[in-house]
Amino acid sequence: MSSKNQYALYVLGILILTLGIALTIQSDIGTSPFDALLVGLSLNVGLTVGSWEIIIALILICCNSLLKRQRPEVLGLLTAFITGICIDMWLFLLHNLITPELWFYKLVFFGIGLVVIGLGTAIYLHTNFAPIPADRLTLIIQELTRTNILLSRTLIYFVFLIMATVFNGPIGIGTLLTVCLGGLILNYFMPLTRKVIDTILTNSTTKYDADKNHSI
Repeated sequence: MSSKNQYALYVLGILILTLGIALTIQSDIGTSPFDALLVGLSLNVGLTVGSWEIIIALILICCNSLLKRQRPEVLGLLTAFITGICIDMWLFLLHNLITPELWFYKLVFFGIGLVVIGLGTAIYLHTNFAPIPADRLTLIIQELTRTNILLSRTLIYFVFLIMATVFNGPIGIGTLLTVCLGGLILNYFMPLTRKVIDTILTNSTTKYDADKNHSI
């Protein structure tokens, strides 16, 4: 994968992921356990949701380093920083645009957000460039337990759910839906996005080689 294409897909994936997070938060029926923890910390301790994304990421980077017994993946902090900024940006943009009052619309916006999160996560993970520490932890647990991404993701969601409860995060039916469906959706999108991304990159590489040979 060329660096140019890798970075483009990486940024695209982060933008899609954070849009999904903002949609679930704005739906106001509960968010993912991790995002519920961030919102709970923001409301009860201070700072923005994006700021807590960065702080928690730093803690998780240290945990991941201990689990893998290797150097901390400092680049993961860069992803968390970009993700935090994007979350705050989307929340600012959507604050007055999406404020559903009826339960039907709340569920619709939450469902769209949940799917968008899975799609964005799958896209940026395939770039293999500085995963968000929470997603890196998912991959580490998957490797250590020799299970699939569905089970490892659900386990992590359960741990964050307990922490979000402690800090009075926005836990609701949306949180339950995320725990039950979040890993399933990601597990569904991972092979699909891999095929699409591989096709795009193959065509891009072929075109690049053809142009290079033509110029020679």
